[in-house]
Amino acid sequence: MTKITRIEAGSRMSTAVIYDGKVYVAGVVADSTVGKSVLEQTRDVLQQIDGILEQAGSDKTRILKANIWLTDIKTFDQMNKAWDKWVVAGQTPARATVEAKLAAPGYDVEIMVEAAVGKD
Repeated sequence: MTKITRIEAGSRMSTAVIYDGKVYVAGVVADSTVGKSVLEQTRDVLQQIDGILEQAGSDKTRILKANIWLTDIKTFDQMNKAWDKWVVAGQTPARATVEAKLAAPGYDVEIMVEAAVGKD
């Protein structure tokens, strides 16, 4: 039986779950930049994702899939400006971006990723 490892397991959810060579990261929202621009929030979220992936024994070059939610699709270019600086050329994941209401006011971007564990 393959072991399931949970990172920061809470009563409602875990920050990430590692299973069968993959890490599933829960949706990440801004921490220190709530209420600021989508560009700033995206940078914040991506920095958090870097830390979570590191805890899981992975990194952004091993992301397989990303789901991105924006409260206003008109901010797509702002999000992409941060995203494009963050991703590694040739190591980009499959990705979807949609407009949606998020859990609380002030959160304008949420990103969820799945990645392979380990390093090349």
